[in-house]
Amino acid sequence: MFNKTTLALLTSVSCLGGGYLPAAAQVFSSAEEPALIYADPRAAEPVRVRTAYAERSNMGGGFIEFLFGDGTPPPSSRYYQRERMYERRDYLPPSAPQPMQEQEAAIEPARPEFDPRYEKQLVDYHGGEKAGTIVIDTPNKYLYLVQGDGKALRYGVGVGRPGFTWSGVKTITAKREWPAWTPPKEMLARRPDLPRHMEGGPQNPLGARAMYLGSSLYRIHGSNEPWTIGTNVSSGCIRMRNEDVIDLYGRVGVGTKVVVI
Repeated sequence: MFNKTTLALLTSVSCLGGGYLPAAAQVFSSAEEPALIYADPRAAEPVRVRTAYAERSNMGGGFIEFLFGDGTPPPSSRYYQRERMYERRDYLPPSAPQPMQEQEAAIEPARPEFDPRYEKQLVDYHGGEKAGTIVIDTPNKYLYLVQGDGKALRYGVGVGRPGFTWSGVKTITAKREWPAWTPPKEMLARRPDLPRHMEGGPQNPLGARAMYLGSSLYRIHGSNEPWTIGTNVSSGCIRMRNEDVIDLYGRVGVGTKVVVI
């Protein structure tokens, strides 16, 4: 172990006052680069070991500079740059990536699930309307297509919000697939931000099908907002899920009686 470096170290210590300072420093400066020792990477701050830096020339470098200097390497030192790199390292554990579903939830509020009681189903019917008649139960948000023999197909619907509910007897006077939408002037007066016309398609608020009721502004139509089924949401129209309105559309024709209660 008593190699050239060890000999230079002993010479430097023993000859501090004897005039051999330059020679000792020169011998030590040729040694291998000192190693830097750091604490456990999980620690907040690294443990620093005071180390000689051969590049500083004001005191000869090596072990002598370590003894008489302040232990701080010069800014130009490559060791200093490496130590700064370790100091900048963030030892906190990285946060787990946020799942895509949570990201989407943070951007857009979650929609309520479709209530299964509003699924299409065959139920008992004890009313007085004949087969083929549509009966809309506004308070309970159901549309019945009377089948006869005491049965009816029942669908969930969305109805008019407070102030826009109505009742009466109408007739289907027209049917449209993927209808275009032109908001009536009464609606535009309330909502001037609405478009003046929208072609039919998946984003159209009338949905996949529409059945027009007499000369009124009311329709039975589909919806691209299925979570609104079972609520008071419209301006008087009866809205259904797109799959349900397509099914109903294929079962009834122009002239069908519609009773709204």
